[in-house]
Amino acid sequence: MKKQIAAVIRLELKKTFFSRRGWWVYLPAFAPALLYLIHAIDVTRDHEHRQELAAAHPVATEALRSIHEGMTADQLFAAAGEPYSSRAIAQGRRLRNGGFHDLAIYRYTDGDSDFTFVVADGKIERINEQDRCNLQKDSAIFATVFQFFYLRLAVFFGCAGIFMNLIRGEMLDKSLHFYLLAPMRRDVLLGGKYLAGLAAAVTIFVTGTALQIAALGWHFDRGAVREYLQGPGWGHIAAYLGVTALACAGYGSIFLLAGLLFRNPILPAAFVLLWESINLFLPAGLKKISIIFYLQALSPVVASPDRGLSLFQRLLISSAEPPGAWATIAGLLLVTAGVLVFSGFRSRKLEINYGTE
Repeated sequence: MKKQIAAVIRLELKKTFFSRRGWWVYLPAFAPALLYLIHAIDVTRDHEHRQELAAAHPVATEALRSIHEGMTADQLFAAAGEPYSSRAIAQGRRLRNGGFHDLAIYRYTDGDSDFTFVVADGKIERINEQDRCNLQKDSAIFATVFQFFYLRLAVFFGCAGIFMNLIRGEMLDKSLHFYLLAPMRRDVLLGGKYLAGLAAAVTIFVTGTALQIAALGWHFDRGAVREYLQGPGWGHIAAYLGVTALACAGYGSIFLLAGLLFRNPILPAAFVLLWESINLFLPAGLKKISIIFYLQALSPVVASPDRGLSLFQRLLISSAEPPGAWATIAGLLLVTAGVLVFSGFRSRKLEINYGTE
């Protein structure tokens, strides 16, 4: 049986990696890494520009932070010197009495942060500080993108494209009967196909996650990256890669079963997507009947679930305490194994009628 599974894996790996129906899987897997790389290049150029401005108009960070609203423009110049950019607006915002504010905008930089001072009628009315990106901020951004885009959409649809084609794609190509004519149990065939699809999905999406992390940290100083890795960094990286692999295993088993049971597996995929998407709003008991609930619980940085939602939507969000990490992993693996066992039993009744496909 092991030799038969190994033979199926060898036959399926090439077809899975280079499937004509599944080439698009690479786009959602690697597109986020490209976006992070573009972000890193943009941040690097912006930092270099700020360094040049700071060299031409030097000012201490302490001096900029000592300035507060209500100070006059003369006090601003006395504390920080001449700005690198200034823009005067003779008639700015209309007042209640029909007049206008005289507005001026002055910008300073210490090489890392950019400070904008809005002066109205000779006094500082507003201060805006734009900090340089740091690992803490970018880690929070990465956690949000990973949990709400990469897992819910990229890995989800990627696994749908890979695992549904393992059975349904062979039927459409009218080639599945070659396997069924071989002296091999059908559940063994199904197991080999699943392992081949899992190997492909894990390779593609775990590589995509690793490239995202590498691109995210590309523009930071080596000292800051080294400090992060010596702290929680390696643990976070291992957790993200492990969660990605578990997502491929869990979603892969579901979509393999969908491709086995349904002539049009898009409908069950749409149902699973809807169920995973409304997980935030489900009661605590129903939350646990989903894969995304456990995947988010295993993520090292928990993204805020109510970001960008209205007040009414926030009121609908329910909370549920996830089990421990090892219990979560064991639960996901048991669910995956249960789905695969059912798929194996169901595959024994598999019949092919190419005329109806």
